Amino acid sequence: MFKDLQLPVIKLPEAAEKVRKEVRTFIKEELQKGTFEPHCDSWLGGFSPEFSRKLGERGWLGMTWPREYGGHGRSALERFIVTEELLAAGAPVAAHWIADRQTGPLLLRFGTESQRKRFLPKISAGEWYFAIGLSEPNTGSDLASVRTSAKKVENGWIINGSKIWTSGAHRAHYMIALCRTSPVTDERHEGMSQLIIDLASPGVTVRPIRLITGEHHFNEVILEEVFVPDEMVIGDIGNGWKQSMTELAYERSGPERFLSTFPLLVELVRVLDKNANERARISISELVAHLWTLRRMSLGVAGLLEKGIAPDIAASLVKDLGTQFESKIAETARLLYASVPSLASSSRFEVLLAQALLHSPGFTLRGGTTEILRGIIARGLGIR
Repeated sequence: MFKDLQLPVIKLPEAAEKVRKEVRTFIKEELQKGTFEPHCDSWLGGFSPEFSRKLGERGWLGMTWPREYGGHGRSALERFIVTEELLAAGAPVAAHWIADRQTGPLLLRFGTESQRKRFLPKISAGEWYFAIGLSEPNTGSDLASVRTSAKKVENGWIINGSKIWTSGAHRAHYMIALCRTSPVTDERHEGMSQLIIDLASPGVTVRPIRLITGEHHFNEVILEEVFVPDEMVIGDIGNGWKQSMTELAYERSGPERFLSTFPLLVELVRVLDKNANERARISISELVAHLWTLRRMSLGVAGLLEKGIAPDIAASLVKDLGTQFESKIAETARLLYASVPSLASSSRFEVLLAQALLHSPGFTLRGGTTEILRGIIARGLGIR
């Protein structure tokens, strides 16, 4: 019954530890140059085309992809190490993030040869960025109720509708949209397809949705009579739901689901050092134990992905627990700030705390709400 939650214990290979040292050296050099300041939620808000291109030049994008598509033939575990080191440092990785994390694997699995040759080399070079076109206004987390339509015309499709919470769409080159290519039936998950939309196409309007901080990461994308050629259909017409769910496994299980506020935890420990009182030591110890468990779980998912297994249920569990943990770091830091005077001496701590607190309401929403994820887990375990 619980076999889908059985994750392997992963021992990192020597190659992974070698790449870790390389990434840490690179990050240290970039920090010394003043290239970036550590940022909470850097995979969402840390946008730097220059930094993404540097990663591409070092072979740290498209790491697991075949070399004929601009990839580097590395292991999923080596990619995991690069990812966690960049996130732990709060590095600006938002530009390439979605394309490298899920667009590439989606095209490798379901895309055409032409699509792979066109898009993957540009993604692995850190030059082309993608947005996710799943959620829609007035549908909440019920993706089966999407209304964006794709009508067949000569040599392509005409798209009408809108997508919301499209991270980085105002800077991305393309968006992969889940659209209805046939009318709704009693089988709500049927009749949907995935299409690649050039965001520079006529009829595309990108409207900002600003955070409470004033930051602009999210958007609403309006699609009005947008033409998409046939060669931009991903996979089979009508198979969009299955493909989207496969794509979400890559989105939900990575270390970004528990490392968004890690830079705050690092600064908290640094400032407290040996001056922490008993309450602070206990609180931090609990966070570190929780972090270690989540990391082992996420590594286990990476190990299954390495074998070509898509662990949807385990990925949902990692996302559910991980986003709760991210908020717990922010709340623990907030409570300690009020009781430990030395924390007020660090301006970096105050900045990271503010970032974490202001971003935290979205942690349990993006990538699937907690309620939806728990429903997926319950159904997968046969208890719903």
